[in-house]
Amino acid sequence: MKKLVKQYSLVAVASVLGLAAIAVVICDPSKVNGQMTAVQRWNPRRVPADTVFVGDQACGECHKKQFASHEQSGMTMAMEPIAGSVVLNDNPKLSMRVGPYTYEIKRNGKHSSYSVTDGKDTVSYPIVYAFGQGKMGQTYVLERDGKFYESLVSFYRESKSLDFTIGAPRGVPASLTDAVGRLLTANEVASCFSCHATGAVVSGTQLRLDKLTHGVRCEACHGPGGKHITAVKEGESPAKSIYNPGLLGGDELTQQFCASCHRSAEESRTLQDLHINNVRFQPYRIFQSKCYSDDRNISCIACHNPHEPLREDPAYYDKRCLECHSLRDKTAKVGGDGKSCPVADKNCTSCHMPKVEIPSAHFKFTDHYIRVVRPGEKYPS
Repeated sequence: MKKLVKQYSLVAVASVLGLAAIAVVICDPSKVNGQMTAVQRWNPRRVPADTVFVGDQACGECHKKQFASHEQSGMTMAMEPIAGSVVLNDNPKLSMRVGPYTYEIKRNGKHSSYSVTDGKDTVSYPIVYAFGQGKMGQTYVLERDGKFYESLVSFYRESKSLDFTIGAPRGVPASLTDAVGRLLTANEVASCFSCHATGAVVSGTQLRLDKLTHGVRCEACHGPGGKHITAVKEGESPAKSIYNPGLLGGDELTQQFCASCHRSAEESRTLQDLHINNVRFQPYRIFQSKCYSDDRNISCIACHNPHEPLREDPAYYDKRCLECHSLRDKTAKVGGDGKSCPVADKNCTSCHMPKVEIPSAHFKFTDHYIRVVRPGEKYPS
């Protein structure tokens, strides 16, 4: 595997669904250096213990457009409050049978319960956390005796039913206790909450769930906004009091900042072993691309504005490709050396970033390994 364009101090680890909230700006290196010396570097997974967040509403007083669109984004919906869960409200009774075990997720007012029975004994727990917006599915975290468990079964949107959680053993559980789900380690709990919520984890692994805000909010990626708001009110330069990851170089942004939750090429050996399941980890996949570099035109925010819902229209992404690649009768917009495609002049991603289905996920993921895909080729893990 080729080496990373540059090595950085942040460590890229963690898990699933959705991109980090980043200001989309392009600027010169002097502005980048100026901000980095004025504002302490911010790592969404390494929140200092004394951090105090002011909340999205305070940010929205000035950033009205971003605040309004971000409310509908996958970032904000990375974790649903149980009381207002769209998935659980729309699917008030779900059931599944595995060998002698019957699973049931049942809605009761603003609460939902997760039950498993073997026909003789039954265990039931309130669902305390719902991870995922439901675009693909939703997995539940249960609390038992002060410990957290990942539900053995999850909801999947395509089938509107329950199935085994991704990564869970798909056989018949050995006992009723095992049938409930998997005990999460302290590091796994910290990873889950730090990547799906805001303010829930400090100092790497210390939980403060009483401070939790569901979803990845403004301050999860920009850091605490108190000093920034004070600076604005006092007429000082606001840029020097808030972290703006959009000023980072393309590689650091993709492989370190976004990959702190979406997983990077630094985890290549682990991710290769996942085979087709690693298609879910976009920074790792895009790093394999021949065109990958430190250029922001190939970074996460070149195509995805984390303040908005994910764009689904192919024409939107065609414009991103044409920042570097040319059509057969035109020149690339920014003078890039990307070759023109001899086959087509639209719907670039349908050929060069194909959808890959993970059967156990009941979902097709966009493969961010940009390449010429050969008919019948095996998945390049």
